[in-house]
Amino acid sequence: MQDDCLLPHLTIREAMYVSANLKLGKDMTVTAKKIVIDEILEMLSLVDAADTRTINLSGGQKKRLSIALELVNNPPVMFFDEPTSGLDSSSCFQCISLLKSLARGGRTIICTIHQPSARLFEMFDFLYTLSEGQCIYQGRVCGLVPFLSSMSLHCPSYHNPADYVMEVATGEHGDWVHKLVMAVNKGYCGRGQSSTSSSSSSVPQNFNFNNQSKSNVKKVEALQIVIDKPTCTVIDMSEPNINTEKQNALPNATTLAPVTCTTSLLDSSESFTKKPVNAGFPTSGWKQFWILLKRTFRSILRDQMLTHLRLCSHTVVGLLIGFLYYDIGHDAAKVMSNAGCIFFTVMFTMFTAMMPTILTFPTEMSVFVREHLNYWYSLKAFYFAKTMADLPFQIVFSGVYVIIVYFMTGQPMQTDRVLMFTTINILTALVAQSLGLLIGAAMKIETGVYLGPVTTIPVVLFSGFFVNFNAIPSYLQWLTYLSYVRYGFEGAMLSVYGFGREKLHCSEAYCHFRNPDMFLKEMTMDHANFWVDVAALSAFFVFIRVISYLVLRFKLKMMQ
Repeated sequence: MQDDCLLPHLTIREAMYVSANLKLGKDMTVTAKKIVIDEILEMLSLVDAADTRTINLSGGQKKRLSIALELVNNPPVMFFDEPTSGLDSSSCFQCISLLKSLARGGRTIICTIHQPSARLFEMFDFLYTLSEGQCIYQGRVCGLVPFLSSMSLHCPSYHNPADYVMEVATGEHGDWVHKLVMAVNKGYCGRGQSSTSSSSSSVPQNFNFNNQSKSNVKKVEALQIVIDKPTCTVIDMSEPNINTEKQNALPNATTLAPVTCTTSLLDSSESFTKKPVNAGFPTSGWKQFWILLKRTFRSILRDQMLTHLRLCSHTVVGLLIGFLYYDIGHDAAKVMSNAGCIFFTVMFTMFTAMMPTILTFPTEMSVFVREHLNYWYSLKAFYFAKTMADLPFQIVFSGVYVIIVYFMTGQPMQTDRVLMFTTINILTALVAQSLGLLIGAAMKIETGVYLGPVTTIPVVLFSGFFVNFNAIPSYLQWLTYLSYVRYGFEGAMLSVYGFGREKLHCSEAYCHFRNPDMFLKEMTMDHANFWVDVAALSAFFVFIRVISYLVLRFKLKMMQ
């Protein structure tokens, strides 16, 4: 892809091992995988930065790492979308030189290129130029200028041929597109090439995209195709040697001249002629899940923003709330303030679980799309690994905050109440995290950041804190059952004031809510059931996770 979709907190070597374990399967030993990885890193000059995290790499190193990850299973054909975009001139030359060396190793390299310099332009072997969805030139790069000269389009000697053909394609020198298309259709492209270039290497002049592909191209672009494969045909790229019988069966295939290249583990003939290409994933679903689980867990641990800052914020805010509401949990005169403390606890665990997921998942989504569409792993393996890796961290963060607040605010010191209060808040956080995952999977970051808090407003309004359930109009009361915050707040109140709690201490002359049951009745929670709240939150968690999975699956189908 044009953009380098990489996980920022993995080192180059770790990313390579993940790629190797997923793409090479269980048949290859660990030692053999290490040899392949070391050779690729050495070939791409990434050995010195092998233990550097991706986020600290330069643009050229990121581009080479993206190529290295796909080289692990030794593909015979590789497509590149503007591989030099965003790179300086030196990095551009290194990148194109790398692609040239890969082609000499026995692969077909196809790429679009963005404004190449004359030095880069002449490194390509075969050029296919489109304008308005129609081919205006195809052939050797060295034959472009003679072909244009034969059409009375003379490229100045000081001009970059790539820039000049783009000027012609965009109409800066007049309306030549139709004439060039007619010339290509009549086969005039090859006539402008010198006899030397023709004898040294044959050119596949019959290389054409289908008409449907042409009609879909709306912009002018130059497509350079590097074909430098030893003794093979353009159509059948899976075998290094094609016999005469097969060549006769492929009348449109043109044999290329042999190229001298060294034999190594990176030669395409080493891995793709020994067994047929399998359309499925190289590893089993359980193996994919385990590899992705370890990778996701490692990334979360190293993420300063997602992990360390969240842990610190939960601790600091927990201490702040603890000092603000210090020791009010057993005072009957302050039950409304204590209810506010409980509601804020539910709200805090909800928002701190939802927003980070909305912000970070779209970044992981781009990496997932690239790897999944390149047949690294399945959607199920990725989704379950993501879910399981996030659960421990969310449980720990929410648990730290809730325990600090519970003990500092003087809530009832009974083990069962502590466990119930912590459980209901953690379940609320997990539901909110699932909702953030759904929003992050379905929308872009800008939309998700706005939509996340907005969708939370009606959920909070019907939670039972701002308006008692008996005060809500009858035609709107059914909405309270769709508010997961209602179940979180209700369950937290029951864990503190329910289950036959003894009378509270009164610090004033008269306390109307000294009996906890009276306060629950005032809050319209006297008939509520704690375990129903737990079951409802669990159902919300499972339901939203399933919907998120279906949304991801639908987006993948749309991309394909």
